Amino acid sequence: MSASTRIPPIAQPFVSERAKKTLDLVEEFVEKDCIPGDAVFSAELGEGEKRWQTTPIIMEQLKEKAKKLGLWNMFLSKTHFKQGAGFSNLEYGLMAELLGKSKIASEATNNAAPDTGNMEVLAKYGNDAQKQQWLVPLLEGKIRSAFLMTEPDVASSDATNIELDIRREGNEYVLNGSKWWSSGAGDPRCQIYLVMGKTDPNNSDTYKQQSVVLVPAGTRGITVNRMLHVYGYDDAPHGHGHITFENVRVPLSAMVLGEGRGFEIIQGRLGPGRIHHAMRTIGAAEKALEWMINRINDDKKQTFGKPLASHGVILEWVAKSRIEVDSARLIVLNAAIKIDQGDAKSALKEIAQAKVLVPQTALTIIDRAIQSYGAAGVCQDTPLAYLWAGIRTLRIADGPDEVHLQQLGRRENRSRKDAIAAKLKWQREESDRLLSAAGFKIKSHL
Repeated sequence: MSASTRIPPIAQPFVSERAKKTLDLVEEFVEKDCIPGDAVFSAELGEGEKRWQTTPIIMEQLKEKAKKLGLWNMFLSKTHFKQGAGFSNLEYGLMAELLGKSKIASEATNNAAPDTGNMEVLAKYGNDAQKQQWLVPLLEGKIRSAFLMTEPDVASSDATNIELDIRREGNEYVLNGSKWWSSGAGDPRCQIYLVMGKTDPNNSDTYKQQSVVLVPAGTRGITVNRMLHVYGYDDAPHGHGHITFENVRVPLSAMVLGEGRGFEIIQGRLGPGRIHHAMRTIGAAEKALEWMINRINDDKKQTFGKPLASHGVILEWVAKSRIEVDSARLIVLNAAIKIDQGDAKSALKEIAQAKVLVPQTALTIIDRAIQSYGAAGVCQDTPLAYLWAGIRTLRIADGPDEVHLQQLGRRENRSRKDAIAAKLKWQREESDRLLSAAGFKIKSHL
């Protein structure tokens, strides 16, 4: 069955014929070109420090093929942007699931984070000069970028804690402070940082203290201290940088949207970014399920004289995994539809649901797949350990689960408490009236 025939019925009315054809092209490109190319990409990176200065040849080859196939910049939804390939968030969600099955497919189609979020920022909030200088080459895949928000010395899950100082001096801004988990900063093609810091730390409104500025990588005063590992993986050449700014100067024209607009920008950026992560994570969960099914049907790997597939507990794993993937997918597609019908701000509840549920679901499925392989599941002979490490970080990235759960719970409680209390009160009173009218004795209530 092709990808276009597997679209959930609930999403079918929202998917165009053009998107269906593209979805099948994406599937073929990922399965036949990108997944086999994952190993080549790693081999061409080599070992040691050269991995941070290398752009594997296969990546450029795949990019050229993707462009010819029309598989380029699908993430920029037609609902909100004019620069993309002309698909909705829902349509891209179906495609992103397939991209999530390969290490390199997202970059090969120019749909990789953090460039996707940075391009959205520039497309939505950048001025004409900023778009020409940075958005155009990013859209063309000629350069890469990084988004610098998280800091090592504060609890960055509360973004009001951000401390990097952005001070205006004459016709320049001067930046001082540190950032880490600056994903993409290790790539030799990374030419621009989008940096969040404080321009007005004394503003009584803590959500108007922050701003976002554009800082060219390599600007004097920037020190890239190290690349951080994710459960032992360094993700070269992409990398997750720990970066220090010491009297880094940029012109006033580097300011995005305006001083004090940082929170507005990051909310506009992180909403779609969270749903993109969830979309790709569905693909990772599907890949883990595929590997698990392959393992339990390997006749060479029998336990107690039987294939693993003959053991009831293993079949239960497969069944639960199928249910969980399909359920998580519907949560993601529901959020995508809600964004298409309004914007990310109008879909805060749905995005939060997907952001929390999908990584947890995928981790459960990947863990089952690892368990089915035994020792082989935790080593480099399967993609499972790497999948687990990458997706485990999503429970922290773009805001930890706990923050989203707190906000979701607060919003749910605040919006429904009065209506629920009134409804239940009326139902009790109506029950009492009906009981009394029928001649029954009314019992006391709690």
